[in-house]
Amino acid sequence: MIKNQCMDDKAYMEDSLTSQKTITSTYNTFTNECEHPNLRTDFLNILKEEHNIQNDIYTQMSQRGWYSPTQADQTKIDTVKQKFTSI
Repeated sequence: MIKNQCMDDKAYMEDSLTSQKTITSTYNTFTNECEHPNLRTDFLNILKEEHNIQNDIYTQMSQRGWYSPTQADQTKIDTVKQKFTSI
């Protein structure tokens, strides 16, 4: 049993970012599966808001040095570009 284990700010932000990624994925699915135009528009609006929240969390984490994606190697980028250009 773990006693008095607390999350620090970084852990809260990581959890929030992961949650937002799940939320946007779910709303994206809802939007794709929606048949009614007005409801689809509502889902699109909510999806945009959720993406904005996700970006805000990412920006805050990035500014604190808690989230810094690694840049892709240029040769890997070129390989993928070639792969999809030939399709």
